[in-house]
Amino acid sequence: MKFYIASSFKNIDSVMYVSERLKKEGFVHAYDWTQNNKATSIEELKEIGQNEKRAVMEADFVIVLFPAGKSSHVELGIALGQGKNVFLYSPDEKINDLETTSTFYHLPGVNKCYGTIEEFIEKISAVQLV
Repeated sequence: MKFYIASSFKNIDSVMYVSERLKKEGFVHAYDWTQNNKATSIEELKEIGQNEKRAVMEADFVIVLFPAGKSSHVELGIALGQGKNVFLYSPDEKINDLETTSTFYHLPGVNKCYGTIEEFIEKISAVQLV
């Protein structure tokens, strides 16, 4: 099964860790944006956006690691529009804070996860390998 991870450059270490752990379990990373340098032109942004969109469309499920960047929410929308399983991860329950949450975090097919990153990875494996 293919996965895609949406997040921000602030979370690059966590993104790489989750990716490596899932690949060890036999999952395939659809596109690893952590290998990109920061874009310095509109053309680079366009190419990265096309790669990310294609990866979300190809993925069987999408992960959003918080704190997430603005593009992560676009990727979340694409995944929801395609009917894909989505896993939201936050080490705490801030994604349920009525002041900052999104209505889209609470739709069917969205799995909200809190706690350690290890517990999160276990939950993904349990749900996706069923």
